[in-house]
Amino acid sequence: MSYEHIRYETDGPILTITLNRPEKLNAYTATMGNELADAFRRADEDDAVRAVIVTGAGRGFCAGADVSGGAATFDTTGKQGGAVLGDQISRRTEGFVMRIFNCRKPSIAAINGPAVGVGITLTLPMDIRIASSEARFGFVFARRGMVPEAGSAWFLPRLVGIAQALRWCYSGRVFGADEALKGGLVSEVVAPDALLRTARAIADEIASETAPVSIALTRQMLWRLAAQPSPIAALDTDYPITREIGAAADAKEGVQAFLEKRKPNFLGRPSRDMPKSYPWWRD
Repeated sequence: MSYEHIRYETDGPILTITLNRPEKLNAYTATMGNELADAFRRADEDDAVRAVIVTGAGRGFCAGADVSGGAATFDTTGKQGGAVLGDQISRRTEGFVMRIFNCRKPSIAAINGPAVGVGITLTLPMDIRIASSEARFGFVFARRGMVPEAGSAWFLPRLVGIAQALRWCYSGRVFGADEALKGGLVSEVVAPDALLRTARAIADEIASETAPVSIALTRQMLWRLAAQPSPIAALDTDYPITREIGAAADAKEGVQAFLEKRKPNFLGRPSRDMPKSYPWWRD
């Protein structure tokens, strides 16, 4: 698939996806959503990719939906409307939200500028969000007569708590990076010229120090088990996984590298070496 609204660039084990409509502050389109879904599919299937960074071209991250189509932007009932929504609403497995959520590779949102509406909700299925001090955020849906989308009614309260999620969504106002940090939406705020360097350092640490299979499993375990009402589901899940991967070569290499005070050389690959119980949630 060739891309019109994103760039897909690998540098060693790190993939950088850049939202690439700088003249529109990378405003979201259905094309962009389809391309994001495809990019995360490719990343998931490529064992050479260890971590994914998502950022924006120019001075914006993603200024929300492209509303240049006018009042009918979100109206899917007419021939001219709904171009922004496209068919993402009905794509429960193939849309960008679930492609990011199901991906076995960790993802880092490097938010370099305005991230409003879908421009911020598209980052919520990602694992780490860091922001430039110039970034701005807004869950502006109620001010547009819309509701939180891209699964954000599920993701946002889990990330920042229900009270903070409601406050931001009820007001619909745009706020700065310091408030995003205080509210738990981002984990770090850095100077603009340090943003990609910081994201790269996080990705490099993952790629050089950790086992790909362990990261893939850890990502799914934490996302899928944290909302369970008791630890029973986690215990039922981690016990058979721990028994199986504990006997695998990566676990032995990890211990040996620790004892020898050297970097590990993990050979397991998510495409072929996941435990028999994976994906456990589909049983």
